[in-house]
Amino acid sequence: MTALAEPCTRPVVVVGDVGLDVIARPRGPVNLASGTPSNVHLAPGGAGANSASWLAWAGMPVTLLARIGDDEAGRAARRELESRHVRCAFATDRVRPTCVVVVLLDASGDRTMFPDRGANEGFGVEDVDLPGLGMEPVPVPHLHLSGYVLFDEGSRAGGLSALRQARALGWTTSVDPQAAALIEAVGARTFLEWVDGTDLLLPNERELAALGGLRAVLAHVREVVTTYGPHGARWVGDGFEDTARAPHVDHVDATGAGDAFNAGLLSVWLSGRDRFAALRAGIEAGSTACLRLGARPS
Repeated sequence: MTALAEPCTRPVVVVGDVGLDVIARPRGPVNLASGTPSNVHLAPGGAGANSASWLAWAGMPVTLLARIGDDEAGRAARRELESRHVRCAFATDRVRPTCVVVVLLDASGDRTMFPDRGANEGFGVEDVDLPGLGMEPVPVPHLHLSGYVLFDEGSRAGGLSALRQARALGWTTSVDPQAAALIEAVGARTFLEWVDGTDLLLPNERELAALGGLRAVLAHVREVVTTYGPHGARWVGDGFEDTARAPHVDHVDATGAGDAFNAGLLSVWLSGRDRFAALRAGIEAGSTACLRLGARPS
């Protein structure tokens, strides 16, 4: 496939995790406390890095703010992202290793993840200097934040600082909540306080339910795009609603599909096109991500 949108001069800064995914697909039933023959694949990962890669694939100028370990995994992650034309504004952690996530796939391509966030846990206020990135005020940059940064106590202050700095600079903002279970652990009210004033929230259906539903969320953010897996996506704001259906795809690996959806949608929305076109672009990117192992565009 080709990129979803024409190259756009409006820059995006992504704040989120970067690391490696170890993807295991058992060839049969899992034998607990024993061995299970499997197909194992090593791939670059991290929600922030995935979205940044898909944004670059769609022709967007993109910078990724993240933290890596002082190790070969971190250096490889940087090289891979830079080869995709992602600008890497990374802090290097001298103690924690680069993030690694074990991804267990079932027969339908759905995944269970076992993350070790490593250096991502150390992402802090000192790692966030949006004015120092040298972005021009016109066209207005956009900040996209992965919710994983907020859920971790170690990186939360850095994520909140990024949102505050972006608003102070007049940038637009978006947040992906990422995980219903993590919302339930901290409480919907707490999470919505963290993202209060955000322009666009990007939950899936389960995350929206965990947040208390559409009305509760719209009391804190301006617009909401909810994904419904094979049933498409819906965009709701003050006085408008757009929906788009999803095509049938044979899932290979759903890892990173939400990150790809975010990037496809943002690449079109930030280029000035209408919301329905942005929904379609998000669905196309998310569907494409499901067709192959790993969370990055080919």
